[in-house]
Amino acid sequence: MGSKNKLKRFRENETFDNVFQPKREDLVDAAYELQGQWNAKVFKNDHPLVLELGCGKGEYTTALAKKFPNKNFIGIDIKGARFWRGAKSALEEGLPNVAFLRTQIELVDEAFGKSEVDEIWITFPDPQIKYKRTKHRMTNSIFLERYKKILKPEGVVNLKTDSEFMHGYTLGLLHGGGHEVLYANHNVYKQEGSPDEVTSIQTYYESLYLNQDKPITYIRFKIK
Repeated sequence: MGSKNKLKRFRENETFDNVFQPKREDLVDAAYELQGQWNAKVFKNDHPLVLELGCGKGEYTTALAKKFPNKNFIGIDIKGARFWRGAKSALEEGLPNVAFLRTQIELVDEAFGKSEVDEIWITFPDPQIKYKRTKHRMTNSIFLERYKKILKPEGVVNLKTDSEFMHGYTLGLLHGGGHEVLYANHNVYKQEGSPDEVTSIQTYYESLYLNQDKPITYIRFKIK
């Protein structure tokens, strides 16, 4: 994507009423105005609140919002030029239950209040296989603590990935930490009875992986 195109998207994002772009200091140095208030101030209802972390173009966020109109969805990514597409589509299609937040994932517990979130989706994250980069893995123990803060006691996390390494790493971490694995499958499209919201929604890259017969893995779990 050219820099002109990126700038155009950034400018357009600023006009979208479903896009929120707090500065880092807004989150870190003071209580963010929407922390604990997303349903009251943004969605104006008390429906379950669901986050997609590292939402990319926002395909999964918007597809889930269409599938579950009685839930509120927020796609989170630091790359606003990417989720521009999802935000624009949500506005064009009149989806009132979709928003996008531009921030780093490691600040998620600064953007949301304690027990504010019902569910988290992590779809196709960078597995960060190199040992020295384990701190960036989105299911490491530090990230799990952040998620635990903002999730309701019965809240769940979904991990969908094409990386068997990431799948195995996360399962090992969950079992080792005494967390509750509700469902795990290393080839979700080949398994009968797989959850519908996992197999009926595909991102662009996911469809490419499937065409290459690459297995898609899935874990649903609770953080204890």
